[in-house]
Amino acid sequence: MKKIFGGIKFVFDGFCRFIVRTALWLYCLLIYRYKAIGTENIPKDGAVIICGNHRTFLDAPLLVISNKRFIHFMAKDELKKNPLVRFVAYLFQVVYVKRNEKDVGALKQSLKRLKNGEVLGIFPEGTRHGFDKGEGKIKGGAAYLAIKTNATIVPVGIYGGERPFKRIYVHYGEPVNYKEMYKDEDEKVITEKANEDLKNRILELTKEN
Repeated sequence: MKKIFGGIKFVFDGFCRFIVRTALWLYCLLIYRYKAIGTENIPKDGAVIICGNHRTFLDAPLLVISNKRFIHFMAKDELKKNPLVRFVAYLFQVVYVKRNEKDVGALKQSLKRLKNGEVLGIFPEGTRHGFDKGEGKIKGGAAYLAIKTNATIVPVGIYGGERPFKRIYVHYGEPVNYKEMYKDEDEKVITEKANEDLKNRILELTKEN
């Protein structure tokens, strides 16, 4: 009986995800005429961390609809307060993170998913518009997770679409493995160098061509 209910839940969740994903795709296509660039840079298998700039509530949905692989996003714990957001987060298996403290549970979940060869979505600014005017420090979580699991990081730049009916772009950059790039350094140095390099890559991808 438990297996039957588990199977029903699996099918129901999958159906709901399809409906939500389709609705998001239609909304972004019709209202913002979204365009994805460089999707061939997303590895088809293996552990991947997708890191993009964070501007609006549309950022996560844009990465979902432009990516064929299932993305587990890391999101702030406060989002649980909104019932609709909580339901969508449940469908897409979001990893909640308690900000301003060491959340060991979220860290373990993220490491586990990457070690299973899955995809994790992170906005390393830690808040919206953290990269405005090229300022602000990047959070070290993405680099740390990539180093611990040997995951590939794919930087993403989101730009345009400041208002409805103005096209919004999602630009995927070339994948990078920082553990291999800085293999002769210790983890602390790798993290520092990776953070600076990742920030520069994301900012470069946000520039309109």
